[in-house]
Amino acid sequence: MNTIVLIVITVIITVIALWAYFTAQRLNTLHIRTDAALAQLQAMLDRRAAVIGVLVPALAPIALQAEGVALRHGKFDERSQRERELNVEIHKFFDADEQLAASVSANPQLVDAETRVQLAHRFYNEAVSDTRALRLRPTVRVLRLGGTAPLPEFFEYSFSLERP
Repeated sequence: MNTIVLIVITVIITVIALWAYFTAQRLNTLHIRTDAALAQLQAMLDRRAAVIGVLVPALAPIALQAEGVALRHGKFDERSQRERELNVEIHKFFDADEQLAASVSANPQLVDAETRVQLAHRFYNEAVSDTRALRLRPTVRVLRLGGTAPLPEFFEYSFSLERP
């Protein structure tokens, strides 16, 4: 009887250990995916700012300011603020010169850059959602399977080439 109990306890401990190991591996993979998506989002925002700076030289200083702020976990506010400022200036530009605005907003490079930013934004927020869903499970938190990695946060971004 003692042998059966010992075998059952060993199997239960092994199953729990394997679950914890594979969950920690999954979390590691999700964190890598989140970091890669963040790097891609940074690159696409920088590319969009560079394209805007080239197409509209008057907005180049604001675009350079936005491009100069790095996206880092826990420090999204400054980049979000710079992006909002750039968006406000773009819309002011669109309102001031409608003919030039139409040609700029239809520029394939800007349309491509904006599309890539929107895709990168979606991919990043999806990766954050998946990571947070696993990290916030009670058993994962109790066993501290997330390690020392910070809990990722969502990046808020909304912009349209169309005027409101």
